[in-house]
Amino acid sequence: MTTVSSGSVPLWRRVLPHLLAVVFFLALAAVYFSPILFEGKTLAQHDIVQFNGGAHEAAQYREVTGQEALWTNSMFSGMPTYMISTRFPGDLSVYLHQIFTLHLPAVVANLFLALLCGYVLFIALGVRPLVAVAGAIALGFTSYNLVILAAGHNTKSLALAYAPLVLAGLLVTFRRNRWLGAALFALGLTMNLRSNHVQITYYLLLLVLVFGIVELVFAVREKRTAAFLNRTALLLAASVLAVGVSFGRLYVTAQYSKYSNRGKSELKTPLPTAPGQEAPAPADGESASTAHDREYAFGWSYGVGETITLLIPNYFGGASQAKLSESSATGQALSQLGVPPVQLRDYLSQLPLYWGDQPSTSGPVYVGAVVCLLFVLGLFVADRRTRIWLLIGTVLSIVLAWGKNFESFNGFMFDYFPGYDKFRAVSMALVIAQLAMPLLGILALSRVLRTRPETAPLPAGSHPALAPKAVDTAETADLKRKLLYAVGITAGICILAFLFGLGANFASPIDAQLQQSGFPLDALRQDRASLMRTDVLRSLVFILMAGGVLYFYLQRKLSVSLAAMLVAALTLVDLWTVDKRYLNDSNFQRETVAQQFVPTAVDEQILQDKDLSYRVLNLQNPFSEANTSYFHKSIGGYNGAKLRRYQDLIERQISNNNPGVLNMLNMRYLITGDPKQPVQRNPGALGNAWFVSEVQKVQNPDQEIQALTNLNVATTAVVDASKFPLDKTTYNAAGSTIRLTNYSPNELRYDANAAQDGFVVFSEIYYADGWNAYLDGKLVPHVRANYVLRAMPVPAGHHIIEFKFEPKAYAIGNTVSLVSSVLLILALLGALVYAIRQKPEPVVEEQQLVA
Repeated sequence: MTTVSSGSVPLWRRVLPHLLAVVFFLALAAVYFSPILFEGKTLAQHDIVQFNGGAHEAAQYREVTGQEALWTNSMFSGMPTYMISTRFPGDLSVYLHQIFTLHLPAVVANLFLALLCGYVLFIALGVRPLVAVAGAIALGFTSYNLVILAAGHNTKSLALAYAPLVLAGLLVTFRRNRWLGAALFALGLTMNLRSNHVQITYYLLLLVLVFGIVELVFAVREKRTAAFLNRTALLLAASVLAVGVSFGRLYVTAQYSKYSNRGKSELKTPLPTAPGQEAPAPADGESASTAHDREYAFGWSYGVGETITLLIPNYFGGASQAKLSESSATGQALSQLGVPPVQLRDYLSQLPLYWGDQPSTSGPVYVGAVVCLLFVLGLFVADRRTRIWLLIGTVLSIVLAWGKNFESFNGFMFDYFPGYDKFRAVSMALVIAQLAMPLLGILALSRVLRTRPETAPLPAGSHPALAPKAVDTAETADLKRKLLYAVGITAGICILAFLFGLGANFASPIDAQLQQSGFPLDALRQDRASLMRTDVLRSLVFILMAGGVLYFYLQRKLSVSLAAMLVAALTLVDLWTVDKRYLNDSNFQRETVAQQFVPTAVDEQILQDKDLSYRVLNLQNPFSEANTSYFHKSIGGYNGAKLRRYQDLIERQISNNNPGVLNMLNMRYLITGDPKQPVQRNPGALGNAWFVSEVQKVQNPDQEIQALTNLNVATTAVVDASKFPLDKTTYNAAGSTIRLTNYSPNELRYDANAAQDGFVVFSEIYYADGWNAYLDGKLVPHVRANYVLRAMPVPAGHHIIEFKFEPKAYAIGNTVSLVSSVLLILALLGALVYAIRQKPEPVVEEQQLVA
């Protein structure tokens, strides 16, 4: 192979292509998000709006005190802020993130970062810059990346953006330079972990695990096990360092996961499957929530046939709410029914076009027709280790995403594979495929673009006009044949998909409701069919064009640079136009965060109450909105990881409108949504704390939560005696008083006057790992009562009672993060010095990956 000494090329010429690539990525991100950068708009992200609502109390506390609110009472009556908004000063990787993103606005930075890290991946593997640009586009503009940004899943987007750095470090460690690879792996995993989306990191590490297994098999066969173990040890050390930087966040999350609804319920009695119908008893040793949790986890399972959307985006209609034109069959049918033009446009902007297996979707996972072609080509031309790894990773990704549609395998994974049962929405597993497929595809592109037909030498004395045409070498002829195979396979899949689609009914579960309302259902199904046929043709065209570019290149009709630019352009157009279906100008608004949370007349009425702490229940979608949390301490909220016991309380008591439970939660106001009486004051709210006259002992969680059904919570508390033994169960509460005198998220202070020895229930959520009770400044034990609340015995007399949230996990984690951050920075500086001091090496493309 021809090599060029890097020492003979001026530094500026070596750096210039990379600088141009960075400028190009900035331009792409700026153009896509031009309303943000040039028009002063913001992206209307539902989950970010909800995040701002839920995090408002913590943000205010941080702004006023400069400290972290590790607990908030603004959601679900109280929970740690670990999964909402907690900062760890010891984690210095935040400064690296600011450097990498150039202080761009959040969503613009996410897209730029995805492109940049994708480019770094391919450059690290020795791929030429133009091909690396094509790879960056393939990774950055995958439809899922833009769909999740539109929804507001910014942390998920960031974790995906940094994932290529992890793969770059992995491959460089094993295929090129172990020391530089380990440093890059540590950096990539550090930034991926700090993005704080554990599920994405989990899927990424599954792909790393598959790589390790494949690499080990080949290492054993080739008798290089020692080298494999040496490099693996380096990566393990790099992983420890990366985990150390994010240790604070990971540690408190691990602590919290034991108590969150991502874990299993302590209850053994299952929820009724329908009103008046009891579910079968669980198996011996099985939690009643096991089947419920699996059903919840597999709720968003990708359909087996739906996998075709990797190649044909609108095969199953696209999104659950999508737009059609007035010239569509549905538009014409509604016009004929007399729908006014303004109303017609509203109808056509949010039509249920999706007809796949999932309950709903914001858009398909589309990796691109061009990428699919290159991926199939990679299965023919990449080296055996690489193609086996990435093929297994892709297949595993697809099978995991099928969830309940392949329950024999996925049920086993859920029950036995470490950590897998902690995650929900298994369709997210397709992120593995959206990393693996472009990686193999671009390596295949690089392999093709470094092969050229040879020209036979011109005989002496011959006229140049008689020069023979290029002659295919055996390698070129082989590549042409494999290219035709790849085009034939991907184009053939499109044709078969079209033929299968001819027999589809294009029916969705929501159609029954539409039919009852008189909606022109036949027209809607015609439009679904039309979307499918159009996108089949669209993908077919992109496959043929990309295949044609590579074929003409192998025929010496195109230069390397032109062929690479054309493939990059086709990839960009292919993905960009699909992305714009789901994140376009209609997603932007001029509204700021402050404008998103303008108090309603109801909010202003409630805010007239200046008491230190009370709770509000908004009956309008209470457990899927955080707007109420912005202004009030809410019974409800919006978070995917609420406390498990609180989830049990919602399912078994609050959803049944148990007034006693709402009273013990100090629900003072009820937002009804009724125009005649939009807000009601609850006279039965028990306040912040109260003395009870009796403690009812039970022996397990099922008895504890069941006792609440008919419990007089004003006079009686129920305590699980198996966890909290109590000697005394009867008290005289007459004449005893207690009131809250000071409130902050992390600390509560009460003034208590006990006429006799008493027992106090506090309308505060019990959480063992952090809340400490102090009686007159002395640490004292407290117990859990009424399934979710705090309680404690109080001796006769006047006392100051304090509750302070002092989680040791936060302090320990933050210290470890600081130490690890310093070590990481030193390691990166060492790697930089090592790279500079190395003798110039020949710049070659990595044959082991693309040969």
